[in-house]
Amino acid sequence: MDFKLHSDYQPTGDQPNAIRELSDGIMSGVEHQTLLGVTGSGKTFTMANVIARVNRPTLILSHNKTLAAQLYSEFKGFFPENSVHYFVSYYDYYQPEAYIPSSDKYIEKDLMINEEIDRMRLATITDMLSGRRDIVVVSSVSCLYGMGNPEDFGDNVATIAVGQNIGRDRFLRTLVDALYSRNEIKLGRGNFRVKGDTVDVYLAYEEIMIRVIFWGNEIESIQILDPISQIPQQSVEEFKIFPANIFVTSKERMADALKQIELDLGTEVDMFYREGRPAEANRLRERVTYDVEMIREVGYCSGIENYSRYFDGRKPGVRPFCLLDYFPKDFITIIDESHVTVPQIRAMYGGDQARKANLVNYGFRLQAAADNRPLRFEEFEALTHQMIYVSATPADYELQKSEGVVTEQIIRPTGLLDPVIVVRPSKGQIDDLIEEIQKRVDYRERTLVTTLTKRMAEELTAYLTRLSIKCAYIHSDVETMDRIQILDDLRAGVVDVLVGVNLLREGLDLPEVSLVAIIDADKEGFLRSHRSLTQTAGRAARNLNGMVIMYADKITESMQRTIDETERRRSLQLKFNEEHGITPQAIIKARNLIIGKEVDEIDIDNENRAKKKGKKAEAASKSSISEELKRQCQAEFMPATGIAADPVVRYMGRNEMERAIERLRSDMVAAAKRMDFIEAAQLRDQLLKMEDRLKALS
Repeated sequence: MDFKLHSDYQPTGDQPNAIRELSDGIMSGVEHQTLLGVTGSGKTFTMANVIARVNRPTLILSHNKTLAAQLYSEFKGFFPENSVHYFVSYYDYYQPEAYIPSSDKYIEKDLMINEEIDRMRLATITDMLSGRRDIVVVSSVSCLYGMGNPEDFGDNVATIAVGQNIGRDRFLRTLVDALYSRNEIKLGRGNFRVKGDTVDVYLAYEEIMIRVIFWGNEIESIQILDPISQIPQQSVEEFKIFPANIFVTSKERMADALKQIELDLGTEVDMFYREGRPAEANRLRERVTYDVEMIREVGYCSGIENYSRYFDGRKPGVRPFCLLDYFPKDFITIIDESHVTVPQIRAMYGGDQARKANLVNYGFRLQAAADNRPLRFEEFEALTHQMIYVSATPADYELQKSEGVVTEQIIRPTGLLDPVIVVRPSKGQIDDLIEEIQKRVDYRERTLVTTLTKRMAEELTAYLTRLSIKCAYIHSDVETMDRIQILDDLRAGVVDVLVGVNLLREGLDLPEVSLVAIIDADKEGFLRSHRSLTQTAGRAARNLNGMVIMYADKITESMQRTIDETERRRSLQLKFNEEHGITPQAIIKARNLIIGKEVDEIDIDNENRAKKKGKKAEAASKSSISEELKRQCQAEFMPATGIAADPVVRYMGRNEMERAIERLRSDMVAAAKRMDFIEAAQLRDQLLKMEDRLKALS
């Protein structure tokens, strides 16, 4: 099936040329291309048009789960008739196994799996193995991590058909080999139940059930059921049941793997004894022996991924299988925000190996654990053949790979221009800044101020606050979810000025910001490099009155490059607007990324919250401590978000705290299921704090 693009808009501005150049490059075999698209120029729409024209399976890489979710939502809208998938880490919470030699501290692995994302990962694999080519997979760097052997996964696909002489018991053994489990009480994903000659299977990768009815050893009928009502929806003549887990292997390979694990265990234990390290030898023997016994008895053990090399049949040092192995050979790769994503891909292997080295060296894991790893960067390059790098500020790597040839997308569909950049002296910069801030406050616009140090950000915030300016700061010491709340407060008008050290990061779309002030712009370094200054200036590019003020005593090379590039873009944008009679239009954007929730609803929610925030604070001050304590200690009526930070939690009893923890956990799972990772992560942080308080009571 071909890709069918659905959109209410047609390519405009630079988009038609960008689509044509990138598509022609792909079809003519060009391996590396770069799309330089300014903020708000519709890069996602361009990517969708390229995919529709080249008609090839596509992997889209993003550097975090939230931005990946946003891209997934957009591409689902562009290609509703095609196969669009979301492939990210399925952990709501993940604490990797680690050992810290300096303090002799071992940290056990702790995790919580998101069942919905697990299903979406399986759906990705099954669609790719089904032979479909109209596939778009939006992924984080999770696609670089180890998975099961594609051949083993394909070998465990159960194909059934009406009239097939298979026998009920043989069919049940096939399901078990595909890692489905029997459950007669509650039929959930990846389970099956048996009632006489009828077998119900709840697929692990789709929200459907199938009912297989036997007549003797022959399949009489195959029905597709609604998973909730369990009422038959349709009958089919043939059906393929894919495995319930991406890590699946054969019994023969498992038996061979266990033998090899025991042989390697003996070798490494002897090595520790020869080195005079009996503690490590005994630790390794006990841990691995226990794991082997668990695998033999139940087919699984905690940390089984550390033995993946044996089950995959790989030799030491050979890379693991990953999502890229499931793609057809002619797939294309699009790397979003490539100047951030590419370095992240490059760093994954080193970080993983640094942690694994201690586990292996101190007898916590076999040496084979090091082969359960993400891809090295050169391995990633070898598996990806044709790539498009997308960024507003491409890095040297992308420019080198594309041999300096860049496809530009400078013109915005809205007609908005890049912000005006002015340079002002450092002397008296704070007084000048306050004057500029007040102008924006009068027009109900927002201001970003970037500093070089955390301390200066905090002190400047305190100073502006004393002048009755609604101000907040944001830097690496502020918890991630608190940063999201601060940004939302800025857009809602609760805060007029946001001061930070590094506000240039991608995805920070704030249409209300009309002024970006850069303190000490002439201090060369990472935060004042050409690329960083350009990204920072781009934060004001979504406002009709966008302006950037650089406070400096001299114009550095980085400043000059940023000013020249911005002026070049502005001149092109102005010329285009004049030639086509375009009047710039302000961008209206929802304040929160919540998939499945309407923009208007989000705006109303946030505006109401902003209006009520002051009233709530006033009401709280009038309430007596005893009344507040009584209200908060009613666990059934206590709001989940922010509960751990409430000072009255210290007065809660054990039972009330346990009930509050269960509510937090339930809300976290619900938020993650609807892919609202911002809220899920915030609830997770609250949950961990509450659990720490509960432990303190013990």
